[in-house]
Amino acid sequence: MRFLTTLARWVERLLAGLFALLALAALIVTMLWRDRIHLDELPVAAAPESRGRPGEVSVTWFGVTTLLFDDGETQVLVDGFISRPGLIDLLADRPVDNDAAKINWFLNEFDVRRLAAVVPLHSHFDHAMDIGAIANRTNASIVGSASAANIARGAGVPPDQIIEVADGDEFNFGEFTIIFVRSGHAPIGWRGEVPLAGRIDAPLSMPAPVSAMRAGASYSVVVSHPAGSALVQGTAGVREGKLDHLSVDTVLLGVGMIESLGRDYINRYWRSTVTATGARMVVPIHFDDYTRPFGEIEPAPKLLDDFSVSLRIMEELRDTWDRDTELYLPAFGVPMPVRPPPRQAATLPSVSESLER
Repeated sequence: MRFLTTLARWVERLLAGLFALLALAALIVTMLWRDRIHLDELPVAAAPESRGRPGEVSVTWFGVTTLLFDDGETQVLVDGFISRPGLIDLLADRPVDNDAAKINWFLNEFDVRRLAAVVPLHSHFDHAMDIGAIANRTNASIVGSASAANIARGAGVPPDQIIEVADGDEFNFGEFTIIFVRSGHAPIGWRGEVPLAGRIDAPLSMPAPVSAMRAGASYSVVVSHPAGSALVQGTAGVREGKLDHLSVDTVLLGVGMIESLGRDYINRYWRSTVTATGARMVVPIHFDDYTRPFGEIEPAPKLLDDFSVSLRIMEELRDTWDRDTELYLPAFGVPMPVRPPPRQAATLPSVSESLER
């Protein structure tokens, strides 16, 4: 009897200790998750705002890599991620669904009424989750990989609105020309793997867990127009030399977790996208926490990705290889000109100088 009493006390102490350790671990993780750089602390100028002049083509950023190109007549949407599953949904891999109310609000609030094409860069949930729901509301064509096409089919998008692409394909929508260049996904997963690699081989209906939305083929996409051109690089997949024959005004550069890939990798990534195309404006995208509600822009936690470090490296690479190129931060829902305005004298300190203060 005394043995059982002693054992019970030891079990109670062990459980109390484990509970205390779990509580401490939860507190540490919470503190680390909240440790993030604030955008207003970064001495990088906001991207110039489009003035809506006749003949001008603009691009508007809606978080992650969702971008709306507009020339006043035709609209092209790169990616489609309006619904925002929460962190618990992602960690538990629970089935998630399109947020119909938020998608409707987005289309109405930002006057998305002339949409000709939806162009997913690859088929991860944070790029392609809502492409079918958007196409069904706008009659826009979905132009993307075979995996993206299966997301569209699962949403019931009519077959004549679905276009599967291959490396080098070009498509015209109004005065826009969309060029697809086969790329790769950044190797940011465990041991340098691509997260959620693989294809979507059958129509995928929502709701579905995010793990069902495999990457499929990744593409660099050039959106060209007589009034300006842009390269949209949604993820840091380096395929050196693939873009050497192209020239653009602006690069919208996916920088999610590039800090973890090392300086040499980032150097090759920058030179293969920015230097290779001769761009005069670089706007980083995919730096924000995609578990936040649509419209709330916060950089990812430093625990996962320190955006200030990525910016510092990009600034150094710009100063080394592309001194005539401006580096800007986008603002949610604010149109930017695809063709940058004339360069102005710098009025802000560098990222490195600011962070050293």
